[in-house]
Amino acid sequence: MSEITEAEFVRICDEIRTDRDKIIANNPVGTPEETLLWMLLGVLVSYLSLDDAQTPCFTGKPDAETYRNAILFVLSGRMLPDFDAVSHLRLLTGD
Repeated sequence: MSEITEAEFVRICDEIRTDRDKIIANNPVGTPEETLLWMLLGVLVSYLSLDDAQTPCFTGKPDAETYRNAILFVLSGRMLPDFDAVSHLRLLTGD
């Protein structure tokens, strides 16, 4: 199983935050918060090399909370060592 350090997670979040305006402008479906969390989830799926069975699936229209929970699910058991991902998600989305 692939793992991620807090430093690498912060780097990914920082890069998404840096490109925030471009990401939102090119993905106008949903709120800015949903778009940023969607982007982070996609990056984590790729970074951690998750296969289809490990990648969260959604029914209906996902919202920011759905993406946030999916990110925490993906990180569960993959953080090396465990860190507070929620605080980094708040910084990413401006909560």
